[in-house]
This record gives sequence, structure tokens and C-alpha cells, in this order.
Amino acid sequence: MEWLNSSLAPLKELLAFLYKKSKTNDIHKKQVIIELRDNLNVFKNGFLNRSPYDTMIDLLSRDAVQAAIKENFAFKKLHGGTIGVSIVDEERNRKYVGWTAEQLVDKIDEKMVELKNIKKMNRGSVRGARNNISLMMSNLYFRMKLLADFIQSK
Repeated sequence: MEWLNSSLAPLKELLAFLYKKSKTNDIHKKQVIIELRDNLNVFKNGFLNRSPYDTMIDLLSRDAVQAAIKENFAFKKLHGGTIGVSIVDEERNRKYVGWTAEQLVDKIDEKMVELKNIKKMNRGSVRGARNNISLMMSNLYFRMKLLADFIQSK
């Protein structure tokens, strides 16, 4: 998880921003932002404590996103418009320029489902999986960070 080391310092400020941003009367917006913040904290604390990927995958939540989808929440309330080049820090995230918050949330949710399913298919652990779990986890983290950066760019 060394890939996370370089992004820990700005993550502290981003988490503080998400905490402030979650102070809203829109219940679904609030829950989605809190869930994003909590999931980013899973990565931060998992890195600091050298937690195994299995534990981190178990702690990642997608409940608020699923509840928002069921209620037909307009994810543009997180941030309208599309992701611009100026907020993309990681080269791997350049492909998301022009995407909406809804599209990015969907991609994040898809990756969480995939990781949880790989864990289930491998008798409850990703340790023996043939997938590149480290790369999948880092991609998930940087997508979530991009979403938080996008929300903050208002």
C-alpha cells in the first residue's frame, strides 16, 4: 500500500472538508458524503496500521449509495457539471475528465462490488486471488479521492 503514502497529507484536509460538507439537510447527500469520508478513512487507517486488504474490503461500505439509488437521488447534487482537467492529480484518473458525479459514483460502486465478490469467490480472502488486488484497491482509492476533490471544487 505504498501508493497511498504520497497522498496522506492532502487527505487530512479533504476529510475535514467532507465532514463540513456533510452538514446538509439533504439526507441522501449527507449519507453519501459521510460514506465517502468513512471509506477514505478506511484507506488512511488501513495504511497507517498495515491492515490486510481483506479487512479493508470488509470495512468499505456502499449502503448509502445503494439507498440513494433506490430513492432516485440526483448525484449531481454532490457537484453539478463534469470533472475538469484541473482537478485530476493522478494520471490514472485522466480518463474520468468529462464524467459526472453520478458516473464516477457508479464506477466506484462497481469496483467495490467486484472486490467483495473476488473475496467471496476465494473462500473469504483475496490473498490467493489471481487478480491484482493492490492495483484494484489503489484504483478504487484514487477514484474516491477524485470524487471528493470534485465535490470540493465547487
